Amino acid sequence: MSAQIISGKEVSAQVRECLKKDVEQMKLKDPNFSPGLVVLQVGDRDDSNLYISMKLKAAKEIGINATHMRLPKTATEDEVLHSIKEVNENSSVHGLIVQLPLDSVHKIDTEKVTNAVAPEKDVDGLTSINAGKLSRGDLGDCFIPCTPNGCMELIKQTGVSVAGKRAVVIGRSKIVGAPMHDLLLWSHATVTTCHSKTADLPGEVGKADVLVVGIGKAEMVKGEWIKKGAVVIDCGINHIPDASRPSGKRVVGDVHYASAKEQAGFITPVPGGVGPMTVAMLMANTVLSAKRFLESHQPGKWNISYSNLNLQRPVPSDIVISRSCVPKPIDHLAKEVGLLSDEVELFGTTKAKVRLNIVQRLQAQPDGKYCGGHRVNLITPTPLGEGKSTTTIGLVQAMGAHMKLNVFACVRQPSQGPTFGIKGGAAGGGYSQVIPMEEFNLHLTGDIHAITAANNLVAAAIDARMFHESTQSDKALYNRLVPLSGGERKFSPIQINRLKKLGIEKTDPSSLTEEEVTRFSRLDIDPSSVTWQRVLDTNDRFLRKITIGQSPTEKGYTREAQFDITVASEIMAVLALTTSLQDMRQRLAKMVVATSRSGQPITTEDLGVSGALTVLMKDAIKPNLMQTLEGNPVFVHAGPFANIAHGNSSILADKIALKLVGPEGYVVTEAGFGADIGMEKFFNIKCRYSGLRPHVVVLVATVRALKMHGGGPTVTAGMPLPKEYIDENLELLEKGCSNMKKQIENAQHFGVPVVVAVNAFKTDTEAELDLVCSVAKAAGAFDAVHCTHWAEGGAGAVALGQAVQRASEAPSSFKFLYDLELPIADKIRTIARKIYGADDIELLPEAQLKVELYTKQGFGNLPVCMAKTHLSLSHEADKKGVPTGFVLPIRDIRASAGAGFLFPLVGTMPTIPGLPTRPCFYDIDLDPETEQVNGLF
Repeated sequence: MSAQIISGKEVSAQVRECLKKDVEQMKLKDPNFSPGLVVLQVGDRDDSNLYISMKLKAAKEIGINATHMRLPKTATEDEVLHSIKEVNENSSVHGLIVQLPLDSVHKIDTEKVTNAVAPEKDVDGLTSINAGKLSRGDLGDCFIPCTPNGCMELIKQTGVSVAGKRAVVIGRSKIVGAPMHDLLLWSHATVTTCHSKTADLPGEVGKADVLVVGIGKAEMVKGEWIKKGAVVIDCGINHIPDASRPSGKRVVGDVHYASAKEQAGFITPVPGGVGPMTVAMLMANTVLSAKRFLESHQPGKWNISYSNLNLQRPVPSDIVISRSCVPKPIDHLAKEVGLLSDEVELFGTTKAKVRLNIVQRLQAQPDGKYCGGHRVNLITPTPLGEGKSTTTIGLVQAMGAHMKLNVFACVRQPSQGPTFGIKGGAAGGGYSQVIPMEEFNLHLTGDIHAITAANNLVAAAIDARMFHESTQSDKALYNRLVPLSGGERKFSPIQINRLKKLGIEKTDPSSLTEEEVTRFSRLDIDPSSVTWQRVLDTNDRFLRKITIGQSPTEKGYTREAQFDITVASEIMAVLALTTSLQDMRQRLAKMVVATSRSGQPITTEDLGVSGALTVLMKDAIKPNLMQTLEGNPVFVHAGPFANIAHGNSSILADKIALKLVGPEGYVVTEAGFGADIGMEKFFNIKCRYSGLRPHVVVLVATVRALKMHGGGPTVTAGMPLPKEYIDENLELLEKGCSNMKKQIENAQHFGVPVVVAVNAFKTDTEAELDLVCSVAKAAGAFDAVHCTHWAEGGAGAVALGQAVQRASEAPSSFKFLYDLELPIADKIRTIARKIYGADDIELLPEAQLKVELYTKQGFGNLPVCMAKTHLSLSHEADKKGVPTGFVLPIRDIRASAGAGFLFPLVGTMPTIPGLPTRPCFYDIDLDPETEQVNGLF
């Protein structure tokens, strides 16, 4: 009786159908996900091309995104290894096949090349690591080579159990024989491996219940050698002469099929047996690799380690504490929180940028709690600051290291101005810091410098354009704007955009009429209308008012101008509010820099500089990853001042963090200065553009700040605190709690639960801390707790973390303070009355003119970003507590059309701070031997 034929075509079709369903299930869970396969080929061998085409066809049928990477015959070993490294680091690829043989004119070490493939992508199962795991029996933690794996699948189809049977493998190659031996052994067969030196090969074959042949010799195994009823798997592919075939040859296996069929119980044909199964198993390994990837990169599946703090008493300086903790390598932290290697750009060992391709990868994943909007805000602070950043970090350390929740901090990048001026470092303080604090405070990854360069490029472009327009005829101006190149004139893409804006649908520079040439060439900027200022990230008070154009080369075209601090630049606001690279390009293009003499807004796109700005900002848009003292992840990104801009870290950082923490995780993000400024702008501006809705507001209060609002003496940076702030004084404190109650009321206007964090200083008494908590709860706070995170790290903020967790589950009904459709003055009035407690507003003449201008120019529906002092609820810094009965003066209004808001200037508001008599830089120095920065806080 003839053997039953095991059809590899039928079995492989069944396997591929199952794989197709597996891929469909993956896509149901994540529509953006596809298993990825790369086939790397060196040279152009016909047989390799045939095998590769079969693999690509099978991949397409199953739904695998397969790519054929071709390298020429001239490729060197280094070039091949470089290509493999690129694929290893590409997170969208889950399988990498190096097609053998490597057809290069250069000598290439095949073993070295195959072992360069990342083991987790080695779907051929050829690396030493996968081979070693297979030989040890770790079948669930490796990739099994495809041909042996296919052979096992074919044996399984016979229904014959391998366990306890005698198995013989002929051949000992790394691709077939050796792994086949291991697979049969771990399936509990008694295995004999035979080869060219085996004595009495027919006798050994005759003992086999299961025979697998992969020796590479045509029809070597004869039928009479085979045990009656054995399972015969023929892996051979050989060509023998056959005059009856058009090609003059035919394919046969290593087994003499005709005679073996009469002895065996089951047999595979050649072709149509093992071959199709090899391709099917390759696809199966690729899908398995993709499944493993998804399993190990589930949203919120963190495997994070935390650092133990060695608390010292008294608490040392911030920089001593920062240096006492050894930060985790930043690539290690990135991996812990679910970032892939190709999503991270390392800046040394302690900071990194996160690429925006992560947004696409995590698009379908659910967000964590934007109690990430745990909006950390202050009561109205003292000039010394009340520990908002410290509380942000302490809360994150508590929720992560101590409550074992996934939690991310999102904070602003500090400006160099305050770092060298009054404030000093901004990395938090005590045992609740971002580390290394000197890197955090100095340059970081250069984002602020990129903004400085981009901002000043715009300023240079404005004055250069005004100069050239004033000194040239229309024709000369046009000829220079659209110069001859190679004998012809061409508009650049950005010039085409300007033509379209003007309603000129032409692309040939020679076709414009004289009138069109004039309209295109002349922006006709009114010098008195220029609102764009130069910037510098230094507190240089003497740049608040300058005269530019005094060189003789500028031919007398001078004008008054000024410098702002870099973080006040509209480009910083754009960075903080953008949602993608494309969105940033559009926002940068819409920035209004001046008005023409005919009343039209002049944008950076009109100046032709918006594309260049995007290039300068292409790296700054990527959030910066750092860590806390206890090893929690922190995004440090964007840094607009809250008194002269919207004062919040970036939307992108918040959105990426919300995806990374997973649906049960938390993101803690902070706003600058008091809740009347930072929080109001967070809700009314940032939340409008992000579409995110916060769950909790954390309001930071301190005893000393509340005493100041109760009528305590003036607090001056650099001077000792008066005794009223050091000694217990419940009467003064209770009077000052009016400011905290007002800020709680302000948060409640937005329908979000408020938790008050009373940041304890060593001079505070228990009675004082308890008083603040009881007043806060009576005023409507969801909860109020006092915290000791400055002295104790996360352990000192666990009660705060628990309160925030409870509050995030409480009902909320978030709402904006005003509708965008309201007239500009009414939006300002709403903020002034509801948030500051003013009776009304007064639009001074310049502000009234701007209301009319911006309404006419189409900016009337933008949200409002109030620029006012952070030291009082009113416009007067010395008015503490809760001032009443005042009218808020609006001296001017400016448009940040690219960022997407109007900013009224309240009272006198310098846009570049000045240095004090004794700036912080007196204490800052570098140790030339250790290269350590000293004196930073």
